[in-house]
Amino acid sequence: MKSHILTILFLLSFAGYTAAQQDTCQRPKYVFYFIGDGMGMNQVNGTETYLAAKEGRIGIKPLSFGEFPYTSFATTYSSSNGITDSAAAGTALATGHKTYNSCLGLLPDSVTAVSSIAVWAKQAGAAVGITTSVSVDHATPAAFYAHRRNRNMYYEIGQDMYRSGFDFFAGSDFLKPERPGEATLYRQTQDAGYTIVRGYKDYQKKARKAERIVMLQTEEASKNDRSAIPYAIDRQKGDMTLVEITKAAIDFLKRKNSDRFFLMVEGGKIDWAGHNNDASTVYEEVIDMDNAIRVAFDFYKKHPYETLIVVTADHETGGMGLGNKDYTQKLDLLQFQKMSAPQYSNHVNQIAKQYGDSLSWDIIRDDLKENFGFWNQVKISKQQEEQLYKAYEDILAGREKSQKTLYSQINNLSYLAKSILNMNARIGWTSGAHTNGYVPVFAIGAGADQFHGRIDNTEIPKIIARIAGYEMKQ
Repeated sequence: MKSHILTILFLLSFAGYTAAQQDTCQRPKYVFYFIGDGMGMNQVNGTETYLAAKEGRIGIKPLSFGEFPYTSFATTYSSSNGITDSAAAGTALATGHKTYNSCLGLLPDSVTAVSSIAVWAKQAGAAVGITTSVSVDHATPAAFYAHRRNRNMYYEIGQDMYRSGFDFFAGSDFLKPERPGEATLYRQTQDAGYTIVRGYKDYQKKARKAERIVMLQTEEASKNDRSAIPYAIDRQKGDMTLVEITKAAIDFLKRKNSDRFFLMVEGGKIDWAGHNNDASTVYEEVIDMDNAIRVAFDFYKKHPYETLIVVTADHETGGMGLGNKDYTQKLDLLQFQKMSAPQYSNHVNQIAKQYGDSLSWDIIRDDLKENFGFWNQVKISKQQEEQLYKAYEDILAGREKSQKTLYSQINNLSYLAKSILNMNARIGWTSGAHTNGYVPVFAIGAGADQFHGRIDNTEIPKIIARIAGYEMKQ
């Protein structure tokens, strides 16, 4: 009997040792945290269904992260609202604390600052990168380094950025780089020891000699639009991309600390396209973020026991529905849209300016054929054609109407064109804002099995921190 007891105790001790040993092996040295802004369940499912439809079949063609072995889903409400904004959601994903809409890095008392997982990683000795496809001072990236009552305090948020001391930042630009009587944020950032690079090629030239880096798009690109890099659907040669940002970040962080790094990458314009209820542009943005995730996944394949990749979202945008009429879907029709709704709006305005009073319906009709596939690949109803013709008449008569969304002003012809295409593809929308839908969580790598079941968004950074061995300090 005594020998049996000793054997059991030995086995229990050995099991405990093995579990501890396994836990040590599963502690990742390299952590990737991808956030698809506005990327709800249907943004992911819709993109995979769209990819299959383009191949002429019913079903899905999985995104790379859609095949990650561990999945969960998260609630997103803020402390003040059932429907969160990006600042409160970003704060939850960064710090593990709820706060009120528009607040960054503070508790609901508007006074108590809370530190983020990026800070915890830095304190643990990791190199740290915060990157995005929108401006470096926008809500989601700012939640990892700023402490402000209002997300619109862009100048102050820019100062919080360089004061963080993180190693690598990337995004389109600063939104408000200047203030009368003070040095520009560019000068302040450089004085704080950062090298500002403009685009991926400039990064490659300057990276070796840089102590810390802020990677922005070219000055020419910022003159056109400093708020974000172009939508994937609108991209031109030379535009900075989220793939380039991710490659540069990995390269630089590995130089800074080959043993440990933490990288957050935001696909910020999934949300913007959702606010526009522009399905084709949404799906192309999800695909674009997946391409950036593939860069991290390639890194993971080289370091499978040392890497953790987590992909999630801050909230859903638009209330996207996959179906609006009957039991059919025609998502393949979305491939015939060649520009985002804002870009097509600008395009139409240029055509109207070029032709003036001689602008004909035939010109507009041919342009809609080319950029939306109408009448050829996409059959539209007589009523829909009449709506488009009325929008053309309004342009010709100088009484053009426009639709304002959170990030865009879209003329009525463009607004109607993408809406008609969505309707024919069987996409529905409930809102031009955020919704309270669940968001997905996908994980692969060391400790990824900790993500399962329904969780709150505040749990995600805490789980990552526990897996990576970061001390969670307020």
